[in-house]
This record gives sequence, C-alpha cells and structure tokens, in this order.
Amino acid sequence: MIATQAKLVYQLNKYYNERCQTRKAAIAKTIREVCKVVSDVLKEVEVQEPRFISSLSEIEARYEGMEVISPNEFEVVLYLNQMGVFNFVDDGSLPGCAVLKLSDGRKRSMSLWVEFITASGYLSARKIRSRFQTLVAQAVDKCSYRDVVKMVADTSEVKLRIRERYVVQITPAFKCTGIWPRSAAQWPLPHIPWPGPNRVAEVKAEGFNLLSKECYSLTGKQSSAESDAWVLQFSEAENRLLMGGCRKKCLSILKTLRDRHLELPGQPLNNYHMKTLLLYECEKHPRETDWDESCLGDRLNGILLQLISCLQCRRCPHYFLPNLDLFQGKPHSALEAAAKQTWRLAREILTNAKSLDKL
Repeated sequence: MIATQAKLVYQLNKYYNERCQTRKAAIAKTIREVCKVVSDVLKEVEVQEPRFISSLSEIEARYEGMEVISPNEFEVVLYLNQMGVFNFVDDGSLPGCAVLKLSDGRKRSMSLWVEFITASGYLSARKIRSRFQTLVAQAVDKCSYRDVVKMVADTSEVKLRIRERYVVQITPAFKCTGIWPRSAAQWPLPHIPWPGPNRVAEVKAEGFNLLSKECYSLTGKQSSAESDAWVLQFSEAENRLLMGGCRKKCLSILKTLRDRHLELPGQPLNNYHMKTLLLYECEKHPRETDWDESCLGDRLNGILLQLISCLQCRRCPHYFLPNLDLFQGKPHSALEAAAKQTWRLAREILTNAKSLDKL
C-alpha cells in the first residue's frame, strides 16, 4: 500500500514538474502579453475619466488583480476608490450578492460616484459598469493596440478579445476590509479545527471584494434592485487559506488536469470549482501533517471523488457562501458528461499511476 502511494506521489511530482510548470510558464507569458494591452486601454480610460484609475500593477512578477479563469480567459479586477459614504448590506435575499446603500441621504453629493446612485440611495453596480463599458469601447479605438483588441459584443460585461485568442474581462470593484459579510457568518464551522483562530482572524482582516458583474443567482430574473447589486468575491482570503503544505501544488495539478481533460462543451467546470473543492478538502483533513508531500496522492483522489459526487448531485456550494451554488445555470447534460470524464480520470490515476505520463 505504502509503495503504491509512494509511486503515485512520485508520478504526481513528475507531472507537476513537467506539465504544471509548462502550463504556468505559458500562462505567465500570456499574462504579460495581455496586461500590456489591458494597461494601455486602461490608461486611455483614465485620461477620459480619472475616477477609473488602473490598479493593475506588477508585484514580484505577479499582477495584482489578475485572475486566471483558463489559459485563454482572464479577469482583471479594477479597484475603485472611495466607498466611504455607503453602508454594506447583505441580508441574504440575493445569494452571492450585496448592495451598497447611502449611509445618509444628505451625503449623496459627497460621493465620488454621485450620478450612479439610484433614487432609493443604492450605488448601482450596473450603472457603473455601463459607464465603464462605454469608456473602454472608446479607449479600444484610441489605444496603440487597436489593431489587435476589440470589445466582445452582446454582453453587459466589459470583455476584450485580444489577438483573436484571449478574452479578458475587466471588472470594476470595491475592496472591503475590516468587515465580514453576514452571509458568510457561518464560517468557520464551530466543530472543525481548521484553519485555527489566528488564520481565521487574518482571513477576516483580509476582507473581500465587491464586483460589478452578472451574478450567478440572478441570471434570467434581473429586477432593477437586483441589477444594482454587487457580487461578493473572496480571492485574497482563499489564497491565504491555501498557504502551507502541498495545497498549492495540489491546486496546480487539478487546474492542469482540468485544462487538459475537462474543458467540455457547456463549460461545466472551471478552475474556481477546483479551488473550492480543495478548500473543503482542507476542512476534511484539518491537520497540517495531512498536507505533507507524502499525502499528495490521497488528497488529490479525495478531491476528484468529491468533484464526481458534486457533479452527480448537480450542486457545488461556494466555500464561504454555502447558499450559492456554483453549478447554477450549467446544463445538466454538461455536468453529467463532466462526471463521467472525471470518473475516467480518477480511475486511471488510482489504478495506474504511470498513466499520468500520458495525461
């Protein structure tokens, strides 16, 4: 048994050093290329409208605010200034979303975003995005990369297609620190020892983001109040939780397997599903020793089996917001196909570690 485990860990490390590192290097190269274009577009936007200041900055060879959705799809979060005069309200009526309401009607004129405040005092995510979309469309025509970049039509999101190969979504957002959403109040679960009080305090201090984008739970039934809502995002908090042990290596292997084998019609699975299931696996295996290199094979198998179960039940709850289902709106047939393909992958890895050479 131990020999089999050791063989699997050896093969996984080989896979990580060959396939995952190659993927990482290719994505890093793409990111540099994409960020040059996006920075240029955002510079033009800023000239027209100084309230939209580019927050895309390179720190230690990483771009702050850049999320990789897949090797050809990216999201850049553009942090806006001055949320000050608004209260953050999440009463759970819109899973995964919250609203920003003026703390005092008399402060309306003090807000930097005065023309985007609705009659009832909400800062409208949709109105800000609509204005930003107009500015980006103008900037695309003026920027020095105008031959290789164009806006993606037929969407309320701000999306650029670059060199006909990459799609980048630029999402206006506010950073919220020092508060924690009510809809995530159940975290951490009282009976689970992971991640421990110190890490919990760090994560909560890290806070979350409010993004101006279409919300999973709202598609198809957008009333005006709902389209003014902001989407909750916890990427910094999640990254902090995944520090230590072989967690990041495990995520890297999962992403590589997804890119190579689970990019299916209907796009049932993205890298965020992998990250979410990894966080649940951390709760199931709370001890640091469970994340030693020698346990990499067990952890990976556990996550793949959990993924099959989620796909079969057609439900994958968000880690911090369990009322939000990350499979919402995905075609059942696509989830079924993904379950079958994940099962084939897991069986292959479990029964023959050397098969990783071909995966």
